[in-house]
Amino acid sequence: MDQPTVLILANDPEFARSVMARWQTERMLPAFTLMNGEVWSAASASYDLAIIGSVDGKQLPAILSELEKTGRPVLMVCGDSTCGQAIHESHPRTLVLSQYEGWLDALVLVSNEIVRRVDAVARARRAEQSAASLQMNATLGRYMLEMRHSLNNALTSVLGNSELLLLEPGALSAPVREQVDTIRSMALRIHEIVQRFSSLETELKCAQKAQDETKPIRVAAAS
Repeated sequence: MDQPTVLILANDPEFARSVMARWQTERMLPAFTLMNGEVWSAASASYDLAIIGSVDGKQLPAILSELEKTGRPVLMVCGDSTCGQAIHESHPRTLVLSQYEGWLDALVLVSNEIVRRVDAVARARRAEQSAASLQMNATLGRYMLEMRHSLNNALTSVLGNSELLLLEPGALSAPVREQVDTIRSMALRIHEIVQRFSSLETELKCAQKAQDETKPIRVAAAS
């Protein structure tokens, strides 16, 4: 898992110090970005999780709205349950944690779970994109294998006609003869590439067959 980044947004520096000091005892330590609520800007912050501590009440609604627009998880630490209820009603996507005894332990525990979930979702999306890319390449490969016979037929015609023209040395001028010879050479090169497709298909089938044959042996050995 890549190191995640946690944004700590608070006007009180002690809040950020407390959170980071508690996190030092955990096995997974994220990178931290510290910002003051008065100078915070959504465009300048890159993070996986935002934790909000003591922020001016007048600034808080705008900050929460901007954070929620990013779609990233937001965790708000409130000093009392009344504040937490108000935040939950106005910003339901924000997770609220009351600052009761042991709140630092709860904050780090919940934050770690959120970061793990964010990483799992990101890895799942990358896997989906990779699978889609592989499927596209497989479709292209199947099409190329299916069309190689038609391509071979066309190349045979090009090669045959170019060779017939080259068999009549007096019928072509030197520049034209050179051009026909180039056409023949390029057709031969394309033919070699097409033949490579066929040999590659055979190699892949043999490799797959060998892999399938060794599977029962491995299972038996493991059992």
